[in-house]
Amino acid sequence: MKTSLDCIPCFLRQALDVARLSTADASIHERILRDVLQWAGGINLDQPPPLLAQRIHRRLRELTGMEDPYRAAKNRHNAMALKMLPRLRAEIASASDPLIMAVRLSIAGNIIDMGVNGGFTETDLRRSLDEALTEPFSGDTDGFHRSVAQAANILYLADNAGEIAFDRLLIEQLPAENVTVAVRGAPVINDATMADALALGLQEIAEVIDNGSDAPGTVLADCSREFNRHFDEADLILAKGQGNFETLSDENRNIYFLLKAKCPVIASHIGLPMGTHILKRVRSSG
Repeated sequence: MKTSLDCIPCFLRQALDVARLSTADASIHERILRDVLQWAGGINLDQPPPLLAQRIHRRLRELTGMEDPYRAAKNRHNAMALKMLPRLRAEIASASDPLIMAVRLSIAGNIIDMGVNGGFTETDLRRSLDEALTEPFSGDTDGFHRSVAQAANILYLADNAGEIAFDRLLIEQLPAENVTVAVRGAPVINDATMADALALGLQEIAEVIDNGSDAPGTVLADCSREFNRHFDEADLILAKGQGNFETLSDENRNIYFLLKAKCPVIASHIGLPMGTHILKRVRSSG
Protein backbone atom coordinates (compact mmCIF):
# COMPACT_ATOMS: atom_id res chain seq x y z
CA MET A 1 0.00 0.00 0.00
CA LYS A 2 1.42 3.38 -1.03
CA THR A 3 1.68 6.40 1.25
CA SER A 4 -1.05 9.01 0.90
CA LEU A 5 -0.49 12.76 1.14
CA ASP A 6 -2.86 12.59 4.11
CA CYS A 7 -0.24 10.52 5.95
CA ILE A 8 2.18 13.47 6.10
CA PRO A 9 0.31 15.45 8.81
CA CYS A 10 0.16 12.23 10.85
CA PHE A 11 3.96 11.85 10.63
CA LEU A 12 4.35 15.45 11.79
CA ARG A 13 1.99 14.93 14.73
CA GLN A 14 3.93 11.83 15.77
CA ALA A 15 7.15 13.86 15.65
CA LEU A 16 5.67 16.52 17.91
CA ASP A 17 4.35 13.84 20.28
CA VAL A 18 7.84 12.33 20.59
CA ALA A 19 9.39 15.76 21.08
CA ARG A 20 7.00 16.51 23.94
CA LEU A 21 7.60 13.12 25.52
CA SER A 22 11.33 13.76 25.52
CA THR A 23 11.46 17.31 26.91
CA ALA A 24 9.41 20.32 27.94
CA ASP A 25 11.79 22.65 26.07
CA ALA A 26 9.78 24.35 23.30
CA SER A 27 12.94 25.28 21.41
CA ILE A 28 13.80 21.59 21.06
CA HIS A 29 10.24 20.85 19.94
CA GLU A 30 10.68 23.42 17.17
CA ARG A 31 14.09 22.06 16.13
CA ILE A 32 12.76 18.50 15.90
CA LEU A 33 9.70 19.54 13.91
CA ARG A 34 11.78 21.61 11.49
CA ASP A 35 14.12 18.67 10.98
CA VAL A 36 11.18 16.39 10.16
CA LEU A 37 9.60 18.97 7.85
CA GLN A 38 12.84 19.15 5.89
CA TRP A 39 12.99 15.35 5.67
CA ALA A 40 9.34 15.09 4.58
CA GLY A 41 10.04 17.08 1.43
CA GLY A 42 12.00 14.21 -0.09
CA ILE A 43 10.00 11.13 0.87
CA ASN A 44 9.02 8.48 -1.67
CA LEU A 45 5.24 8.17 -1.61
CA ASP A 46 5.39 4.85 -3.48
CA GLN A 47 6.55 3.20 -0.24
CA PRO A 48 4.13 1.99 2.48
CA PRO A 49 3.55 4.37 5.42
CA PRO A 50 5.24 2.10 8.03
CA LEU A 51 8.50 2.09 6.05
CA LEU A 52 8.54 5.90 6.10
CA ALA A 53 7.48 5.93 9.76
CA GLN A 54 10.38 3.60 10.55
CA ARG A 55 12.85 6.10 9.11
CA ILE A 56 11.29 9.11 10.77
CA HIS A 57 11.22 7.45 14.19
CA ARG A 58 14.84 6.38 13.83
CA ARG A 59 15.64 10.04 13.25
CA LEU A 60 13.50 11.09 16.20
CA ARG A 61 15.36 8.68 18.49
CA GLU A 62 18.63 10.19 17.31
CA LEU A 63 17.43 13.73 17.95
CA THR A 64 15.95 13.02 21.39
CA GLY A 65 18.50 10.47 22.60
CA MET A 66 15.60 8.26 23.78
CA GLU A 67 15.68 4.62 22.72
CA ASP A 68 11.99 4.06 23.54
CA PRO A 69 10.10 7.36 24.03
CA TYR A 70 6.78 5.55 24.50
CA ARG A 71 8.02 3.06 27.15
CA ALA A 72 6.14 4.66 30.05
CA ALA A 73 2.93 4.83 28.01
CA LYS A 74 3.31 1.19 26.95
CA ASN A 75 3.77 0.10 30.56
CA ARG A 76 0.56 1.95 31.49
CA HIS A 77 -1.36 0.39 28.64
CA ASN A 78 -0.17 -3.11 29.53
CA ALA A 79 -1.22 -2.67 33.16
CA MET A 80 -4.54 -1.10 32.11
CA ALA A 81 -5.35 -4.00 29.79
CA LEU A 82 -4.28 -6.75 32.19
CA LYS A 83 -6.78 -5.76 34.85
CA MET A 84 -9.62 -5.99 32.30
CA LEU A 85 -8.91 -9.58 31.26
CA PRO A 86 -10.86 -11.51 33.94
CA ARG A 87 -14.15 -9.79 33.04
CA LEU A 88 -13.55 -10.22 29.31
CA ARG A 89 -12.66 -13.91 29.69
CA ALA A 90 -16.00 -14.39 31.41
CA GLU A 91 -17.77 -12.65 28.52
CA ILE A 92 -16.01 -14.93 26.02
CA ALA A 93 -16.83 -18.04 28.04
CA SER A 94 -20.54 -17.17 28.09
CA ALA A 95 -20.74 -16.14 24.42
CA SER A 96 -22.60 -18.26 21.88
CA ASP A 97 -19.49 -18.09 19.66
CA PRO A 98 -16.41 -17.68 21.89
CA LEU A 99 -13.95 -17.49 18.98
CA ILE A 100 -15.72 -14.61 17.24
CA MET A 101 -16.35 -12.88 20.57
CA ALA A 102 -12.58 -13.00 21.13
CA VAL A 103 -12.02 -11.67 17.59
CA ARG A 104 -14.28 -8.70 18.25
CA LEU A 105 -12.64 -7.89 21.60
CA SER A 106 -9.21 -8.18 20.00
CA ILE A 107 -10.22 -5.73 17.27
CA ALA A 108 -11.74 -3.40 19.87
CA GLY A 109 -8.32 -3.34 21.55
CA ASN A 110 -6.83 -1.98 18.32
CA ILE A 111 -7.92 1.46 19.54
CA ILE A 112 -4.67 1.51 21.54
CA ASP A 113 -2.68 3.20 18.78
CA MET A 114 -0.57 6.24 19.62
CA GLY A 115 0.46 6.53 16.01
CA VAL A 116 -3.13 7.58 15.27
CA ASN A 117 -4.32 8.97 18.61
CA GLY A 118 -1.66 10.26 20.97
CA GLY A 119 -4.35 11.34 23.43
CA PHE A 120 -5.80 7.87 23.96
CA THR A 121 -7.22 7.25 27.48
CA GLU A 122 -8.47 4.34 29.59
CA THR A 123 -12.00 5.69 29.12
CA ASP A 124 -11.56 5.35 25.34
CA LEU A 125 -10.48 1.73 25.77
CA ARG A 126 -13.34 0.80 28.09
CA ARG A 127 -15.83 2.38 25.70
CA SER A 128 -14.34 0.50 22.75
CA LEU A 129 -14.54 -2.84 24.59
CA ASP A 130 -18.08 -2.15 25.84
CA GLU A 131 -19.16 -1.40 22.28
CA ALA A 132 -17.32 -4.35 20.69
CA LEU A 133 -20.57 -6.11 19.76
CA THR A 134 -22.43 -3.03 18.55
CA GLU A 135 -19.77 -1.37 16.37
CA PRO A 136 -20.09 -1.93 12.59
CA PHE A 137 -18.37 -5.21 11.71
CA SER A 138 -17.22 -6.53 8.33
CA GLY A 139 -15.94 -10.06 7.88
CA ASP A 140 -16.64 -13.68 7.01
CA THR A 141 -16.88 -15.30 10.44
CA ASP A 142 -17.79 -18.74 9.06
CA GLY A 143 -14.75 -18.65 6.79
CA PHE A 144 -12.57 -17.64 9.73
CA HIS A 145 -13.81 -20.61 11.74
CA ARG A 146 -12.95 -22.94 8.86
CA SER A 147 -9.52 -21.41 8.32
CA VAL A 148 -8.59 -21.76 12.00
CA ALA A 149 -9.86 -25.35 12.12
CA GLN A 150 -7.83 -26.30 9.04
CA ALA A 151 -4.60 -24.50 9.97
CA ALA A 152 -1.61 -26.52 11.15
CA ASN A 153 0.72 -23.53 11.54
CA ILE A 154 -0.66 -20.13 12.57
CA LEU A 155 1.49 -17.00 12.71
CA TYR A 156 -0.07 -14.18 14.75
CA LEU A 157 1.39 -10.74 14.01
CA ALA A 158 0.84 -8.49 17.02
CA ASP A 159 0.48 -4.72 16.86
CA ASN A 160 0.55 -2.48 19.94
CA ALA A 161 1.43 -2.76 23.61
CA GLY A 162 -1.68 -3.09 25.76
CA GLU A 163 -3.57 -4.30 22.72
CA ILE A 164 -1.68 -7.59 22.92
CA ALA A 165 -3.59 -8.39 26.13
CA PHE A 166 -6.72 -8.64 23.99
CA ASP A 167 -4.77 -10.58 21.37
CA ARG A 168 -4.04 -13.05 24.17
CA LEU A 169 -7.79 -13.57 24.61
CA LEU A 170 -8.03 -14.53 20.94
CA ILE A 171 -4.91 -16.70 21.00
CA GLU A 172 -6.43 -18.58 23.95
CA GLN A 173 -9.25 -19.62 21.58
CA LEU A 174 -6.79 -20.99 18.99
CA PRO A 175 -4.99 -24.37 19.06
CA ALA A 176 -2.02 -23.20 21.15
CA GLU A 177 0.38 -25.84 19.83
CA ASN A 178 -0.08 -24.42 16.31
CA VAL A 179 0.49 -20.72 17.14
CA THR A 180 3.56 -18.50 16.95
CA VAL A 181 3.24 -14.85 17.99
CA ALA A 182 5.51 -12.21 16.47
CA VAL A 183 6.21 -8.77 17.92
CA ARG A 184 8.44 -5.93 16.68
CA GLY A 185 12.19 -6.39 16.90
CA ALA A 186 12.86 -2.97 18.44
CA PRO A 187 10.88 -0.02 19.82
CA VAL A 188 8.85 2.14 17.45
CA ILE A 189 5.85 4.27 18.52
CA ASN A 190 3.83 2.15 21.00
CA ASP A 191 4.19 -1.09 19.05
CA ALA A 192 4.64 -4.22 21.16
CA THR A 193 8.14 -5.65 21.58
CA MET A 194 9.33 -8.78 23.39
CA ALA A 195 9.26 -6.90 26.72
CA ASP A 196 5.53 -6.27 26.27
CA ALA A 197 4.81 -9.86 25.21
CA LEU A 198 6.55 -11.17 28.33
CA ALA A 199 4.74 -8.64 30.54
CA LEU A 200 1.41 -9.96 29.22
CA GLY A 201 2.46 -13.61 29.57
CA LEU A 202 2.11 -14.53 25.90
CA GLN A 203 5.03 -16.96 26.27
CA GLU A 204 2.80 -19.03 28.58
CA ILE A 205 0.39 -19.90 25.78
CA ALA A 206 2.38 -19.77 22.52
CA GLU A 207 5.84 -19.50 21.05
CA VAL A 208 6.86 -15.81 20.89
CA ILE A 209 9.43 -14.38 18.49
CA ASP A 210 10.37 -10.90 17.33
CA ASN A 211 10.53 -9.94 13.67
CA GLY A 212 13.95 -8.26 13.82
CA SER A 213 12.61 -4.95 12.52
CA ASP A 214 11.79 -1.53 13.99
CA ALA A 215 9.11 -0.70 11.40
CA PRO A 216 5.56 -0.16 12.73
CA GLY A 217 4.31 -2.85 10.38
CA THR A 218 5.77 -5.95 8.74
CA VAL A 219 8.27 -5.00 6.04
CA LEU A 220 9.41 -8.49 5.03
CA ALA A 221 12.67 -7.32 3.45
CA ASP A 222 13.61 -5.67 6.74
CA CYS A 223 12.65 -8.63 8.94
CA SER A 224 14.99 -11.33 10.23
CA ARG A 225 15.67 -14.63 8.50
CA GLU A 226 14.00 -16.48 11.40
CA PHE A 227 10.86 -14.40 11.10
CA ASN A 228 10.69 -14.85 7.33
CA ARG A 229 11.01 -18.62 7.81
CA HIS A 230 8.02 -18.58 10.15
CA PHE A 231 6.13 -16.37 7.69
CA ASP A 232 6.86 -18.70 4.78
CA GLU A 233 5.92 -21.84 6.75
CA ALA A 234 2.63 -20.51 8.15
CA ASP A 235 -0.52 -21.76 6.43
CA LEU A 236 -2.59 -19.08 8.20
CA ILE A 237 -1.44 -15.60 9.18
CA LEU A 238 -3.45 -13.36 11.51
CA ALA A 239 -2.25 -9.77 11.19
CA LYS A 240 -3.38 -7.16 13.70
CA GLY A 241 -3.63 -3.43 13.07
CA GLN A 242 -3.32 -0.85 10.33
CA GLY A 243 0.48 -1.04 10.03
CA ASN A 244 0.42 -4.75 9.23
CA PHE A 245 -2.37 -4.14 6.72
CA GLU A 246 -0.42 -1.33 5.05
CA THR A 247 2.66 -3.52 4.60
CA LEU A 248 1.13 -6.93 3.86
CA SER A 249 -2.17 -6.34 2.04
CA ASP A 250 -0.51 -6.98 -1.33
CA GLU A 251 1.16 -10.24 -0.23
CA ASN A 252 0.00 -13.42 -1.96
CA ARG A 253 -0.60 -15.34 1.28
CA ASN A 254 -3.48 -16.69 3.34
CA ILE A 255 -3.84 -13.70 5.69
CA TYR A 256 -6.68 -12.47 7.85
CA PHE A 257 -6.31 -8.82 8.82
CA LEU A 258 -7.94 -7.80 12.09
CA LEU A 259 -8.19 -4.04 12.59
CA LYS A 260 -10.32 -1.04 13.32
CA ALA A 261 -10.42 1.51 10.49
CA LYS A 262 -9.09 4.46 12.48
CA CYS A 263 -8.04 6.81 9.72
CA PRO A 264 -9.70 7.94 6.47
CA VAL A 265 -6.82 6.65 4.33
CA ILE A 266 -7.30 3.05 5.51
CA ALA A 267 -11.10 3.30 5.45
CA SER A 268 -11.06 4.59 1.88
CA HIS A 269 -8.54 1.98 0.73
CA ILE A 270 -10.63 -0.87 2.14
CA GLY A 271 -13.91 0.74 1.10
CA LEU A 272 -15.59 0.76 4.51
CA PRO A 273 -16.69 3.57 6.85
CA MET A 274 -14.38 4.96 9.50
CA GLY A 275 -14.66 3.05 12.77
CA THR A 276 -15.60 -0.28 11.19
CA HIS A 277 -14.21 -3.40 12.87
CA ILE A 278 -12.67 -5.44 10.07
CA LEU A 279 -11.87 -9.14 9.64
CA LYS A 280 -10.54 -9.15 6.09
CA ARG A 281 -9.08 -12.14 4.30
CA VAL A 282 -6.46 -12.10 1.56
CA ARG A 283 -6.46 -15.45 -0.23
CA SER A 284 -3.31 -17.03 -1.58
CA SER A 285 -3.49 -18.11 -5.20
CA GLY A 286 -0.93 -20.81 -4.49
